[in-house]
Parts: sequence; C-alpha cells; structure tokens
Amino acid sequence: MNANILIGERIKNLRESKSVGVEEMSERTELDITQIEKIEQSEDIPSLASLIKIARVLGVRPGTFLDDHDELGPIVTRKETHDKKPGFSTKDTSSRQHMDYYPLSLAKSGRHMEPFIIDIAPVPEETDFVASSHEGEEFIYCLNGIIEIKYGAETYILKEGDSIYYDSIVPHHVHAGNALEAKILAVVYTPF
Repeated sequence: MNANILIGERIKNLRESKSVGVEEMSERTELDITQIEKIEQSEDIPSLASLIKIARVLGVRPGTFLDDHDELGPIVTRKETHDKKPGFSTKDTSSRQHMDYYPLSLAKSGRHMEPFIIDIAPVPEETDFVASSHEGEEFIYCLNGIIEIKYGAETYILKEGDSIYYDSIVPHHVHAGNALEAKILAVVYTPF
C-alpha cells in the first residue's frame, strides 16, 4: 500500500476511534478543516510539523502513522532498503513537501525519536518558504549537498559532514542551499 494513503487512513481511523471531530481537530491543531480532510483522503501529505500537531491531539507518537510493526528490541535498517521503505513527500515548497522522507525506525515500538533519511529537491532561489514550528528538538546531519536552515531570524548553511541541533519550537525551514539536490539524516524528538 502507498505510504501516503496509509498515513491518511491511519489519521482518520485514529481520529474517529477517539471521537475527535474534524472541527475539533482543526481547532486544536490550528490546521484548516480542508487541509485535514485532504490529509485524511490522501490528497495532501502532512508536513512533519502538521503530523506532530495531529499526533499530539490524538495522544500518540508521530511515528504511529508510519509504524510497520511492534518490535521491542533493536531495529537494524540496511542501507539498500532506505529507498524501499515507505516514505512520504510531495513537492509543495511552502512547507516540508519538497522533501522525500525515508523513515529508519518504522518497526520500533515505543520510540521517542524519529530518524529519517531525507532527500531534498532543489527549489528556485526566489521561493518564499513558510517556516513551521512544533514541540521538540531536531538534529540534522548533512550527508551530501548543501542545505540552508532558516531558524528564527538566523540562516545556517550546512555542507557535507556538518550538523545542527535545535529546538523545533522556534520557526524553521530546511531546504537545499543551491540549485542541486541534498541528502540529510534528520532525527526528530517530540515529547509525548
């Protein structure tokens, strides 16, 4: 099954099982009702910040929408499977949708961190990025290319081998820092 469809179905099923209406979800997440409906119908892919907000309202970890199994022990993800695991992406640069996410811990139950390999598509220099924020922390390690992180009023440039660790409550946006693709390892922690 397509991971994008799976995410939307899981969100809708969990919302309905907890008797949370779309209107209540909209109020509590500060997302538009139309956006929530499109996410649930798999017409729109939530940004990571939106996914975290939805998870908080439903009282689950963000990874709940991506989980495959309920493994309690260590999880090993082999390099050759990174691009075969379900990920989620679109190409809307206004949020995080110019990125392809490949989760590295889907089978680990009870996790508090969400590690991803993320391919970042190049975007035009004149793109007006929309920053997002959510509770928690993020760690980003640049695997290749150049990435630009808008963090509050500051801008940080990372090249291959560079990393950054920040509080994600501060509005931020991550994108390719030049006209070439980039790849990062990102670990997102959200308190639960």
